[in-house]
Amino acid sequence: MDNASDHMVPEPDQETPDARRKLSMRAKSVLSALGVATIILFAIWFVHHETRGKYLQETNDAQLKANATTVSPRISGYVSEVLVAENQDVRAGQPLVRVDPQNYRATQEQAQAQIAVAQASAENARASIQEQHATIEQSRAQLSAARAKATYDAAQVRRYEPLAASGAETRQQLALLQSTAAQSAAQVKAQAATVEAQSRRTKMIEAQVEQGEAQVEQGEAQARAGRAQLAAANMDVSATLIRAAVDGRIGDKTVTPGQYVQAGTRLMSIVPLGKLYVVANFKETQLALMRPGQPAVIKVDALAGTKLRGRVESIAPGTGAQFSLIPSNNATGNFTKIVQRVPVRISIQATRDARRLLVPGLSVTVEVDTFTAKNDLDRLQHEQEAQAR
Repeated sequence: MDNASDHMVPEPDQETPDARRKLSMRAKSVLSALGVATIILFAIWFVHHETRGKYLQETNDAQLKANATTVSPRISGYVSEVLVAENQDVRAGQPLVRVDPQNYRATQEQAQAQIAVAQASAENARASIQEQHATIEQSRAQLSAARAKATYDAAQVRRYEPLAASGAETRQQLALLQSTAAQSAAQVKAQAATVEAQSRRTKMIEAQVEQGEAQVEQGEAQARAGRAQLAAANMDVSATLIRAAVDGRIGDKTVTPGQYVQAGTRLMSIVPLGKLYVVANFKETQLALMRPGQPAVIKVDALAGTKLRGRVESIAPGTGAQFSLIPSNNATGNFTKIVQRVPVRISIQATRDARRLLVPGLSVTVEVDTFTAKNDLDRLQHEQEAQAR
């Protein structure tokens, strides 16, 4: 019995001292390896953080934005046609809405008629002036012609008198010449009297000329006013067809055919999806090294965190609270310091296909690399110290 008990086999769940020693050695090796790996990972993280990580500023308080264009009529009237649909992509210059142009075309025709009347009035006045000048010139020309004829007739009489006295010419011929000369002299006197009368009427004629010139100026002024009214009417007629000012997509369309719209009424908006940008509201403690031109990574929530490249365009000249309708006044009541946020505009560098998936208002996460300005604070501190000396 004793020999049998000496050769009993140990139970399986009982560990020998050698097994326990091996297990302890294996655990120590695993723990040592884990410790070394942890130290290495921490060292890698620390090096990365000190060289790059601490310069990466991130915020999820950011949204996509676009400068939407409001479409409004410049004139009032009834809408005759709506040429686009909701959410339709449009190009700059594409017709959007047509306002009934009948009233404005009537105004256009009225302005054209006013120009024609004014031009006719000016032409009549010019013709009257020319007629007055022609009357004076005609009287003077007739006087000159009468004097020339009288001089010729008197010379003929003087030439024929010796011939008649000598019998070379008949007395009848001389009498005829003397009668003609007398008539010419009388004609000169009559024409001179006419010119004298014209001379006395000169002041009256000059007054008529001045009046005619005033009528010309008045007609020209009316014509200019008519042309200005015509230009305005042409602009109103052209404004009845409302066109897209920019490329984009139609949104918030409220206009329907038959609707009466006032000038400046909002009809729809055009969102330029090709010019989207991000407004990221960074904490004031994140802005010390942020500068325009620094690269950024943009993660769009709607695209399952798809990353897009961007670049800082500008930093707002004040916190968001400063531009609110009712800015906070920290000089009243109890004060609790709150970290303020400053809007930062970031451009998006994306392909055309990627931009088609983006719309204003989407939430994004932005990470800006401020490494390029890492020495700015030290330089600023040295400048302040030098200035203080």
